[in-house]
Amino acid sequence: MHVTGWIIYNDSLPGKKFIDFAQWLEKAAIQRASNVKIMSNSELLSFLSQSELSVLTEEQPSALPDFVVFTDKDIYLAKQLELLGISVFNSSEAIRISDDKILTYQQLATAKLPIPKTIIYPKTFTSQQLKPGALQAAIHRLGFPMIVKEAFGSFGEQVYLIHNKADLIQQIKNLATKPFVLQRFISTSYGKDLRLHVVGNKVVAAMKRQSAHDFRANITAGGTMEAYEPSEEEQKLAILATQSIGADFAGVDLLVGENDSPIICEINSNAHIRNLFDATGINVATFIIDYIFKKIEGNTNA
Repeated sequence: MHVTGWIIYNDSLPGKKFIDFAQWLEKAAIQRASNVKIMSNSELLSFLSQSELSVLTEEQPSALPDFVVFTDKDIYLAKQLELLGISVFNSSEAIRISDDKILTYQQLATAKLPIPKTIIYPKTFTSQQLKPGALQAAIHRLGFPMIVKEAFGSFGEQVYLIHNKADLIQQIKNLATKPFVLQRFISTSYGKDLRLHVVGNKVVAAMKRQSAHDFRANITAGGTMEAYEPSEEEQKLAILATQSIGADFAGVDLLVGENDSPIICEINSNAHIRNLFDATGINVATFIIDYIFKKIEGNTNA
């Protein structure tokens, strides 16, 4: 079966890690004799009118691919491609939920999966503070230290550890109208977490991340990594978390709770894979492309 595909990345972002992920996927697809092309989302214009719904490219008319893999979070472009009947991995809805940590926690809570106790800060159009009683109720439920986490962000850069009420009030003021959550701090996971990469119904690779100097374990924040053999409970939880947002594949970050019980921290629908390869020697791109081919060929048990 001759399959064509686009691998879409965002060239407006600094650094090489975004094109790097796309290139890993491209190589894996070529090994499957697939005709694939790496494209930036800035090369694809979604066109809408009363009589036409299409994607404009430099090459017009452009033959549409059988599948598209997103290493980016351009939800509107993903939706446009789906409306054109193209198989998109991950789906626009999975990307939308994963990109918004508030939506993610709501899905996880609905699925009754373990997450840190979380309070969604009310939407505001100014830097208005919570009413004193409401703020005190949040502090009573979560305690200090407390995590303040923006709904949109990557690499742990929009996550803050708050130690007292004065700092909390100041951080809320700093965030102004941005959406964010307040969360109970999982002290047993200070400076360490687990990244499990799920493809379909399997965990295909995992690593443990640790930092000696930061409450966050992200590699970008200075953490170190090593291969990790997840327990059955951890694997099951990562798979259920991925399924809860409707993703075909995802990087799931687990915190370490009391008695080593796993707690879901975040789900990344387009998690980069180079660090995981460096830690484990496992190329997740091969598993992703194999999964996509099975789905396209009609194997629903991929």
